[in-house]
Amino acid sequence: MELPIRPRRNRRTAAVRGLVRQTRLHIEQFIYPVFMHDDATDQPLASLPGVTRWSPQGLLAEAERAFGMGLRAIVLFPKVPQDRKTPDAREALSPEGLVPRTIRALKKHLPELCVITDVALDPYNSDGHDGLVRNGVILNDETVDVLCQQALMHAQAGADMVAPSDMMDGRVGQIRAALDGVGFTDVGILSYAAKYASALYGPFRGALDSAPKAGDKKTYQMDPANAREAVREALLDQAQGADMLMIKPAGAYLDVIAAVRAATTLPVAAYQVSGEYLMLKAAAQSGWLDEQSAVLECLTGIARAGADVILSYYAPAVATWLAKSSS
Repeated sequence: MELPIRPRRNRRTAAVRGLVRQTRLHIEQFIYPVFMHDDATDQPLASLPGVTRWSPQGLLAEAERAFGMGLRAIVLFPKVPQDRKTPDAREALSPEGLVPRTIRALKKHLPELCVITDVALDPYNSDGHDGLVRNGVILNDETVDVLCQQALMHAQAGADMVAPSDMMDGRVGQIRAALDGVGFTDVGILSYAAKYASALYGPFRGALDSAPKAGDKKTYQMDPANAREAVREALLDQAQGADMLMIKPAGAYLDVIAAVRAATTLPVAAYQVSGEYLMLKAAAQSGWLDEQSAVLECLTGIARAGADVILSYYAPAVATWLAKSSS
């Protein structure tokens, strides 16, 4: 055949493929989600093989290990004992609670580590919802008042960034005003701008024992069928002062990541959630997938869709894989 244009020439060797590769993963773009509790021992999670719920001392050691691998940011998720969960989620505001104590310890031990905190009430709420509940209704404005107090407490403890994951209307603007009002103008907001009411959160809720006791989260988390609504939510959060915008989950929402990326100049983050992790892990453990190849392919797809930042339980493994491939 007389073909002056042959695209395969750019795929002929590994060296040529490397020259023209359009999307590259790098460890600096990853945030490592970590689970923690106040127990003295570290606990491997049955719902997430290879993931651990860390004790206070274990978390310091894990953070140091991750930092040594090149990971520069973590986000904290606490498991709160049942006897500290109340309808008003008051434990979320305790300055001596697990999260503020952990922030202080991490910033003392690893001052250059970017510490991000989850701002939501579901770990602390006896109802298991991200917001306060009255007569079966999740209260928006009353919840936002508590979230502002929670964010302020995290900032006072030394958090670099707060990440409201609750999906209450208007919370980004109110948190920004609360932080700025007392001088925390440098504390960033990583907004869960489009958090879907996904079926893929089950292993996470098992890790924190944070599932709703009644009903579901569909009155505040987004309908998985909607994409344009995600752009609306993202632009509202941008206007209210968010510094980064997150899409959650990631793998089934690549179109949403791309749409938000096209609509904003802010950094876009995507969360490869617990169900996504578990599907890959289970398939690899069964022998049907090569874990490294499959994980890196999925993460590359998330980045290719437009994610600047990726949250993944695979972050430490990715650090090892990328280090090996560059050596």
